[in-house]
Amino acid sequence: MKNGMTIIFEKRDLPLVSVAYAVRSGGINEALSEKGISHFIEHLLYKGTPKRNAQQISDAIEKNGGILNGFTDETLTAFWCKMPSSKLNLALDVLTDMIKNPLFDLNEFEKERQVIFEEIKMRKDSPQIYVYDKIQSFLYSGTLGNNLIGTYSTMNSITREKLIKKFRETYTPNNLILCVVGNANFNRLVKFVEKNFDNSYGKIPSFKIDTKNKNSEEKRKGVDQMNLVLAYHVPLSDNKKSYAALVLNSLLAGGMSSRLFKEIREKRNLAYAVKGDSNINKKYAYNAIYVGAKKENKRMIIKLILEEFKKVSLELTEEELNTIKTKIIGNYQISQEESVTQMMNLLSEEINGNAKSFYVFEDEIRKVKLEDVKLLAKNLKYSLFVLMPEE
Repeated sequence: MKNGMTIIFEKRDLPLVSVAYAVRSGGINEALSEKGISHFIEHLLYKGTPKRNAQQISDAIEKNGGILNGFTDETLTAFWCKMPSSKLNLALDVLTDMIKNPLFDLNEFEKERQVIFEEIKMRKDSPQIYVYDKIQSFLYSGTLGNNLIGTYSTMNSITREKLIKKFRETYTPNNLILCVVGNANFNRLVKFVEKNFDNSYGKIPSFKIDTKNKNSEEKRKGVDQMNLVLAYHVPLSDNKKSYAALVLNSLLAGGMSSRLFKEIREKRNLAYAVKGDSNINKKYAYNAIYVGAKKENKRMIIKLILEEFKKVSLELTEEELNTIKTKIIGNYQISQEESVTQMMNLLSEEINGNAKSFYVFEDEIRKVKLEDVKLLAKNLKYSLFVLMPEE
């Protein structure tokens, strides 16, 4: 749009519509002293405007059959709902009201700070969440190495005035994306944006992202199972390596057919949970492997993971590679069934360059070469974090 705002639209014929506003700012755009402020703003935007209080915001969506939610990520913050398509105008009205006119009421501000303190405790008390938070701090220095939702110290330092300043600098049309997936009219979306958004301009700060590698173990009372995460950086210099990394992740730990699931769980019965995750973005990228098992199995599991990387670097065949490509492409196609998931897919691609790249994903996966995957496996430099039960 002329004011810098982006509109993404995918037409669907079902009588449903998923709508999201996203701002091109998240955890990586925060100074260390304000860590958690993007997440704090996200919470507070649901707490009322001059037109609607918090209850009226949720009632307007949910009592008309909709779902209302939001999230903060390292690269964006989003507010979304899913509605019957006949209620699109209401969905746009409510979400636009939220992102343009938040009250930031002082009482709600202080109450929500306490809610986030409870969320910090919840993340620490949930072993699977906690180990993923820790492994990112082992991979990166600076703002990306610190928890997205902040710490007690940073959250206590954020004043209402500081938060409002951050909001006004960030939530401007040039930084916003409107994404709609469903039964809607694109021209009407364009006219809505032209009518409801001005030409104000804001800048989003960026901070240096430094990579590192660290290994550590932590013991804790009340934890019955070892929770292990091994993670490794994905090179950003070459786009093809990002797709190769997706292939490597799926090959090693993508579901029950993956090498590590079969080796660790099915063949040896050493663990219940064996899974892989890819967190690949324009400014940072890594893969992670999670295993939950008895603490006595730690050394064997680490040995098996590292051996499997070596086997892939030496033994991966074109036949197996093509099988994994078919699997990834099938998962990609299935993911598009749910309009909310598709909305998130398109937002992610837009933040990382251009939403249109989502539609060439299959071609990019097919282009992945055997040597690219083998080389990533061969050049493994990993970080490891293990949360162990305390005896």
